Amino acid sequence: MAKYSTGGSSGASGGGACELCGKSSDSLTEANVAGAQLEVCSDCATHNDNAQTKQETSDEVERNRRAAQNTAKASGVYNDDSSHWEEEGTNYDDDPLPYLVRNYGENVEEARQEQGLQREELADELDVSENDLLAVEQGRANQANVGGSVVRALEERLDVTLVEEA
Repeated sequence: MAKYSTGGSSGASGGGACELCGKSSDSLTEANVAGAQLEVCSDCATHNDNAQTKQETSDEVERNRRAAQNTAKASGVYNDDSSHWEEEGTNYDDDPLPYLVRNYGENVEEARQEQGLQREELADELDVSENDLLAVEQGRANQANVGGSVVRALEERLDVTLVEEA
């Protein structure tokens, strides 16, 4: 899948190429994708960050942010010590995280609970860090540097779709 284009598009006025996937289209629409304003085809329009089904107020956003921070601190996922990253580095080059579907974290948590599994049980079964599993369930896989192999293992074990197909 193409990343972000640096060139312009002829837009909806005369057709052109989707700036996200590169597909030619006569009907491009403007979308905000990860902070970039892009002209996209109808297939990629689902990535529009402005087209949320539920509009959250700024108070809700702030409350959710604080709750996620508190949960991460309490579980030991987050701390101010960066020595781990300085000494061990990251595994992104060896195990890149694929493009994930919207609400992937909620999908994982729901599927795990439906199968009657505790987070610790599932982490042990898949031989993954419980902190990595928590990060996925909280929708923070990218920030926590969770490897693509963890996501694929969760997809297979829980029979859910987490990776966006190109």
